[in-house]
Amino acid sequence: MIPNSNARHFLLKAKQRDLIAAAGGIERAAEVCSYGKSTVGRWANSESHELMPLDAIFALEEETGRFDMSEAIASARGRALTETATVAANGSLMEAHADAAVRLGELMREGAIAYADGQLTPAEATQLDRALSKVEQSMADYRKLLAGARGQGGLKVVG
Repeated sequence: MIPNSNARHFLLKAKQRDLIAAAGGIERAAEVCSYGKSTVGRWANSESHELMPLDAIFALEEETGRFDMSEAIASARGRALTETATVAANGSLMEAHADAAVRLGELMREGAIAYADGQLTPAEATQLDRALSKVEQSMADYRKLLAGARGQGGLKVVG
């Protein structure tokens, strides 16, 4: 048996549970990654030895913007993940601004559709939550670029 294999397994199980919770629970995670609720329930159950397949990990990490599971896998192999360095150039800042505006527009559209009849169904709430998650990720990316610009002493927007 590999030394600390149980510790690695328990770390991965804990990260799975965190990722499922961040996605909104078992039912929402099942929708996001296209697996059954009972399967996702086994992933979240600390007594089950079942681990998520990569496609489910990728789908849930993309949905939540959290990469804890990938980091735990890398850590279990003695590696570490790093973010790629982002140079805050004028074009990428403007792209981030435009992306944030688009994501906000999508959130507004989803809200208008959901509230048009004066009721909010669980499916509409899920759609709104997904749109809001994308807004949050877009804003986080934008803020990273702005922090880079501040760190470089600013940028000249107009040539």
